Amino acid sequence: MNFIYFLTLALQAALVFALSTFLFDMVHYLLHRWQHSRFALLREFSRWHDVHHKFLDAEINVHPNWAKANLWCHLVPEFIVSILGTLLLVVFFDWIAVALVILVHTGLFVLRVRDEGKDVNHMNMDRLNGRRGHVFVTPTYHALHHVYPNQFFSSFLSLFDVIFGTNCQIKGQRFLVTGASGAYGQALTARLKKLGAIVDTAKFGEDYEIDKYDGLSEKMRKADILVLAHGSKSDDCWTANYTSFVDLIEKFRVIGKDRLTPPEIWAVGSEIELHGDMGIESLKPYATSKQAFAARAREFYTSPDLTYRHIVPAAFTSRMGKGLMSADVAAALSLFFIRRGFTYVPVTYTTLAVWNYIRFRFIPWPKSVRKAPIFNKSA
Repeated sequence: MNFIYFLTLALQAALVFALSTFLFDMVHYLLHRWQHSRFALLREFSRWHDVHHKFLDAEINVHPNWAKANLWCHLVPEFIVSILGTLLLVVFFDWIAVALVILVHTGLFVLRVRDEGKDVNHMNMDRLNGRRGHVFVTPTYHALHHVYPNQFFSSFLSLFDVIFGTNCQIKGQRFLVTGASGAYGQALTARLKKLGAIVDTAKFGEDYEIDKYDGLSEKMRKADILVLAHGSKSDDCWTANYTSFVDLIEKFRVIGKDRLTPPEIWAVGSEIELHGDMGIESLKPYATSKQAFAARAREFYTSPDLTYRHIVPAAFTSRMGKGLMSADVAAALSLFFIRRGFTYVPVTYTTLAVWNYIRFRFIPWPKSVRKAPIFNKSA
């Protein structure tokens, strides 16, 4: 009986802590929105929070001369909001669980005061990690909020950003898109522009050719995010779907190696990564090239030098053939998931892309999958 009670108490305390941080995240979001409020008091609260962004600036440098102001304008208000939010939960949870969480918040506050506001999430950083974290907020995740103050509001769990779609900066970001004349590329480009992105395109035969990418150097230097939406089902699938994808990613990685935020890549895969050619001879070149890239993409996905997103759509209507959804729906769903922090993006009505996540992340591909097949040699 005592064991069950203590287990229940521990679970309640964990839930209270998570909910109290979520309530703080809501206030955190409002502090940014209140910058332009018509009410002077709300604008003043927002200015207090702005002190915290001066303490840790957009270049992720800590400024000790702002430490005292950060204490009174950020740490103390943050502590008060956390305690009040936790106390509200006593209506729904055991008071002992609530008291334990208050002790945790108090301990964290004391440590932050002792360290003058510096902790694992508030320190000088020369380079952020491409792996931002998913469920829990990591130092890189919180640093991104200081780089992009209107995104990444979550403080402990990423729940707030997942719910409200504030997990990816799009407005003002510079995108370089391949395959922008295709159905998906056109739809995605249009939606990115509506969200305030600055979009440029990379055209095969004009800006680059296979093994000749120097013409893209300047565009890549200006780009924050590279979107690879080109591809082929017929003409030299291997070159279009594997070689060019890998070469462009590696070039963008080198160009962005000294940036504070690692280069970000969105690459369009396919559900054929999972089900293969299904014995259909005409699909073999396409399936082979897509599976080969998926095998290589696992390395990009786990690299700290990149933020890599693998987009896996089910068939959509395009020049390649008919699908049960339009390219615009596929683009809309892609952005829905990306804005919520997904790095593996399942755009599916078949559920195959969901199952493919297991294949993509956890089942090693044979090394032979990356070798160009003979039937492509003469293409």
